[in-house]
Amino acid sequence: MPECDHNCGNCSIEGCESREIKKLEPHKSTKIGKIIAIMSGKGGVGKSLVTSLSAVALAKKGYKVAIMDADVTGPSIPKAFGLNNVLAGQNEEGLLSVETKQYKIKVMSANLLLEDNEAPIIWRGPLVAGFVQQLFTDVNYGELDYLLIDMPPGTGDIPLTVFQSLPIDGVIVVSSPQELVSMVVAKSVNMAKMMYVPIYGLVENMAYVKCPDCGKHIEIFGNKHFKDDVRKAGLEILAELPIDPLLASKVDNGDIESYDVSLLDGLVDKITK
Repeated sequence: MPECDHNCGNCSIEGCESREIKKLEPHKSTKIGKIIAIMSGKGGVGKSLVTSLSAVALAKKGYKVAIMDADVTGPSIPKAFGLNNVLAGQNEEGLLSVETKQYKIKVMSANLLLEDNEAPIIWRGPLVAGFVQQLFTDVNYGELDYLLIDMPPGTGDIPLTVFQSLPIDGVIVVSSPQELVSMVVAKSVNMAKMMYVPIYGLVENMAYVKCPDCGKHIEIFGNKHFKDDVRKAGLEILAELPIDPLLASKVDNGDIESYDVSLLDGLVDKITK
């Protein structure tokens, strides 16, 4: 057998041990249909927002959904669902996920384990990676149709840990339409391909602003080539989300479950096939 050079993206060695890392098992009381990671190449493009809205869209269709907040040092999922001052429970079997108020979406996040939501988590990479694995193995999410994993931005330690150690069924990439972001999207796409993880498609956040008077869609960033670049990368655009003050207000007030998520119907159709 040729010697492994640990470059998995170009590997042609059958049965290579480096590519056959054993996947972790979820908590013994957890049963999961599909595990989907939501990722972005950079921060600030709305990855956690898309994760939250996707969970609501699935739950409204009757699916049992949970969110695992793997963005450990920047956890924002609890706030969107009004879980700011809630602590996760625990029993002899492990940690218990927290349910949202309206659609009973199960959530686990570092902020649900902290007495002070504003306390910083100052951990080095290996400690964060181990904690993310424990969010999967030590938390009872119950019976699920979908587990959505809100990834931290970039292609570093945590995305690598998730792709290597968790049985991911597919990835949704989130981006805003600036030209610079096209390059960053390519990095995320290439990482997923190198890790042999299927890509469902891309959600374009902040795609436009809807004029309150005439209803016209105004493309604030004005990058007409973005959609062409996405399609050239072989990605399907699953949804285009606007810049919406109402949505921002609902997130700030922990009321994201009451937002109209019909724009994500295409995404739901894609991942529930």
